[in-house]
Amino acid sequence: MIASLRGTLIHIGVDHLVVETGGVGWLVYAPRTVLGAAGAVGEPIFLHTQMIVREDAMTLYGFSTVAQRALFESLIGVSGVGPKVALSLLSSGAPDEIRTAVAQGDTARLSRVPGIGKKTAERLVLELKGKIDLKGLPAASGATPAASGLNSDLADLLVSLGYSGAEAASAIGALPADAPEDLEQRLRLALRYFGSA
Repeated sequence: MIASLRGTLIHIGVDHLVVETGGVGWLVYAPRTVLGAAGAVGEPIFLHTQMIVREDAMTLYGFSTVAQRALFESLIGVSGVGPKVALSLLSSGAPDEIRTAVAQGDTARLSRVPGIGKKTAERLVLELKGKIDLKGLPAASGATPAASGLNSDLADLLVSLGYSGAEAASAIGALPADAPEDLEQRLRLALRYFGSA
């Protein structure tokens, strides 16, 4: 199995990256958070990966952290949750947010994700509650789930404006803890970080 991939980023698609290593271009499906932080074409990239082998395909999935990959593995172990739905969940927020939603039984939060209905959300909570590692989760996170979702949208916006994923992450990291929970205002703050506003 392929556990990680280091190479040169040669393409960023809507739901995937192509990473060239050793003269071979690997198509790697990834959450939006990974796509947004990938950097520019031609830059080096490192991904933690999970290969899924089915009778009709071998598919590679890429993640920025081991924790993200571990959560993906847990999610696809739930009946009715395939890799596409798991990627959709991981695209909806940080792994800590998803783990917290499962631990707290927040089916409303989970069912807002495309591809996850009420029954699937309930199944996720039922099958994963108690199994997901909650170590390292902050007792009271500085960023609310809404703010973290806004940060994901903000990263997408900044990348669409021509900034690299790393630049977007730096600007988002520089946002004050009391930044407003409004995408437009957060965008203005991020652009000020770049000296563009």
